[in-house]
Formats: sequence, C-alpha cells, structure tokens
Amino acid sequence: MHTTTKYAATALAAALGVTALAGCGSSDDDTSGSGASKGSTTVTLVSHDSFTASDDVLKEFTKETGYTVKVLKSGDAGAALNQEILTKGSPRGDVFFGVDNTLLSRALDQGLFTPYKAKGLDDVSADTQLDAKHRVTPVDTGDICVNYDKKYFADKKLDPPQSFADLLKPAYKNLLVTENAATSSPGLGFLLGTVADSGEKGYQDYWKKLKANGVKVVDGWEQAYNEEFSGSAGGKKANADRPLVVSYASSPPAEVYYADPQPAEAPTGVATATCFRQIEFAGLLDGAKNEAGGKALLDFLISRTFQEDMPLQMFVDPVLKDAKPPEVYTKFGATVDKPFTVAPEEIAANREQWVRTWTSLVVK
Repeated sequence: MHTTTKYAATALAAALGVTALAGCGSSDDDTSGSGASKGSTTVTLVSHDSFTASDDVLKEFTKETGYTVKVLKSGDAGAALNQEILTKGSPRGDVFFGVDNTLLSRALDQGLFTPYKAKGLDDVSADTQLDAKHRVTPVDTGDICVNYDKKYFADKKLDPPQSFADLLKPAYKNLLVTENAATSSPGLGFLLGTVADSGEKGYQDYWKKLKANGVKVVDGWEQAYNEEFSGSAGGKKANADRPLVVSYASSPPAEVYYADPQPAEAPTGVATATCFRQIEFAGLLDGAKNEAGGKALLDFLISRTFQEDMPLQMFVDPVLKDAKPPEVYTKFGATVDKPFTVAPEEIAANREQWVRTWTSLVVK
C-alpha cells in the first residue's frame, strides 16, 4: 500500500532489502537483483518494502511453475516507482508490484510495462481493472480511513467521529494525526478523500478548518500510527496522546492478530465515512529478462492461493471475487460499502497541484 504491511512481523522483512522468499526448485545462482537471464528459473519481483507472502505459498508457486521468486524491495511505493522510471527499458527485475491508483497514470505514461492479460483476470472484480490495455494487473484493494481509539472515546463518553465533517467539530480538536500528503501514501489518500468529499473548490476550505481544529501532520504512517496514535500497541508503549489517526480499514484486525493474547474485540475502530479506496497493481516490466517467469508470477498473484494468503500478510483485500480471507481478518475488519474514489485521469491531471496547495495550506 503504500499499501503497507504495517506491523512488526514485516519490519524485519523490510530491513532485509532483497529476500529470497521461495527457495525450492531453483539451481540458478543469480542473486544480483537485476532480473534473470534467459532460461533462468529465477523470477525477480521489484516492490515497495511492504510486500510479503507466506513461504509455503511461494514454494507452491515454485512447485507449480519451476520458478523461484526473488524480491527486491525499494523503499516506499513512490521511491520504488521512481527507481523503475530511472531504469526504464533496463529494469532491475521482471515484475513490479506496488503501483496504486494514485500513481498509476505516472507509471503508464512512462511506458514501464509490457501488456499482458493474466490468466484468471475474468474472475477479478471489474471495478479494479482500470487499464483496458492490461499493462497492469490489479492485485489488492485497501481503504485509507480514520481509525479511532475505542477506550479513549468510551472513557470520555464521546462518540467517535464517522465522517470528514465530524472531524471539524470542536469536540475533536487536537485529536487527529495524519501523514504528509507529499511524502506518504495514506496521507495522499486521505487528501484525495477530502477532494472527493468536498470537491475541487471545497477541499481547500476544509483543510483550513481542519488545521484550525488542531490536526497534526507527520512524515509517514509508521510515526503516525505507532508513535502518535493512542489506540495502537506501539502508541500505548510510546504514551501517545492522539486518539484519531489516518490508517486503514484493515488496521483493527492487525491489532487483534498480533496481540498476545488476542483480545475478543479490536481496540480500535474505523470511521467508515472517511475512507478512500486504494487499488494496487503489478505489471510485467518492459525489458524483463525473464518474461515467461514474469507472466507466470502475474498469473499467480491473482490465484486463489495467493489471494487468500495475502490478507494476513499485507492486510489488504483480495480482488479475486470468490477468495475467502481468514476469519480474523473479516471478523475484525471494517466493511466500507461506499468508499470515496477519484478517477485515475483526474488524479493524473491534478495530483501535483493538489499536493502543492495542501502543503501551502497545512505544512508551511
């Protein structure tokens, strides 16, 4: 996400940088991260730091196809995409995972991908298929939403906010922390949600009022959620004092899943009328050295095996229509029936200006 695997279990994996996630079925000794040579049994996936998958699942891919997956992690989604643009035509790998609908137009305009219609795409939700030319394949969705600390609001006998308009009320003054829209994927998603809610003319006034109501802006999700938000496990340890944070609709099940012992109820809730829908894609990189392996990997990313493993690995929703996420994910995750969206072409035309305007209003 950008879609992030936002929790401690993946922090270690992110620190490793380049990780061989599946180790069987390969005699190839190429660990350069620059893609596989012709006939190689290695396929290289370039991604943001938050990509992860169960070892058993990627071993199943190796068993089915003969290809071993190597993952080259390259920082957050924006940084990873920038590196691929700089190496366009001579990519560092075969498949890129992690471009979402907020940055999709930039990737497509740069010609980074070779068109390929993945096997099984007809079983993927139609509303996630934003590129008719199949230069990218949808892999997951996630909703960026305000999360709240249930205990704080219960102790204060105060109803938590549910909408963008609620966040402007005096009762919630100095309670919200969000991420910088210029440096953070959830921060940008939250900005786009306000644009969708208030309109091209209204969002500036909205942010002026939100700033006056004490919104705090930090660089990224990790700081906002694990250092500033009182409802998270990390925030509790840090004595955080902000009971509202911009995070994801899937953050509550993560709080439950990683707790020991697991609570009967999630300690955090979701303001479902503040949610912006992210769609995350993968694509076959133009100039990939192992094109056949890349195509096989794209097929696998939308297979039932990968799609049902993904929710508790990256805390995102499957795009495969009949995929069944684990019970802990569905039980504690928020259902967002009407997320805010902005058309990719509208984002492409206005993203930079929206971010510049937001920065001038809120940060400077």
